[in-house]
Amino acid sequence: MKKYKLESLIYYSKLFAEKEHIAEASSKDIQAKLDEYAAKGYRLVSTDATDFGFAVYFYLYFEADA
Repeated sequence: MKKYKLESLIYYSKLFAEKEHIAEASSKDIQAKLDEYAAKGYRLVSTDATDFGFAVYFYLYFEADA
């Protein structure tokens, strides 16, 4: 049997920031989540992202053996 976890992260676009600011800001947070879940025995099995207005939503799907 498997255990599953979903982690979602939200970032908001800044009107006067450089165009890569979301990628730069999210990279550190996403890496921290990957490290956190790996330490608990989970592995990343899928990702997804969507935007809505000025927000970008990242979804990280993790799986571990129960």
